[in-house]
Amino acid sequence: MQQRTMRRSRGFTLLELLVVVMIIALLSSIVGPRLFAQVGNARTKTAQAQMKTLEDALSQYRLDTGGFPAAEQGLTVLRQAPAGSPGWMGPYLTRDVPLDPWGHAYLWRNPGEKNEVEIASLGGDGKPGGSGEAADLVHGF
Repeated sequence: MQQRTMRRSRGFTLLELLVVVMIIALLSSIVGPRLFAQVGNARTKTAQAQMKTLEDALSQYRLDTGGFPAAEQGLTVLRQAPAGSPGWMGPYLTRDVPLDPWGHAYLWRNPGEKNEVEIASLGGDGKPGGSGEAADLVHGF
């Protein structure tokens, strides 16, 4: 009887290990897709927050200079004074203009397509249009 107890306490049987592996695989197949869906949602929220920060900096730029930067100037005017801009009192951002969460540069539109001016991200695919995580995000003001 003592030998049986000693042998049983040495380790797990192959069947027990297979059951544990199957349970882990089942849980990861259920939880994994839900976690990856949240990553896309977090990127969208991050892009919206960054665009709001850029809007605030552009509003301050507009107050100082009397207008928004031209489309050709882009968002770099928030960090570097453009030539011939006497009211510029920047830099308006503490760091360089960020890339969107997918690694692409934000687009600056002056005039915008639907608003006076717009900041846009082309989403995960970096191309106009798309749906889901590849959808364009436009912040107009």
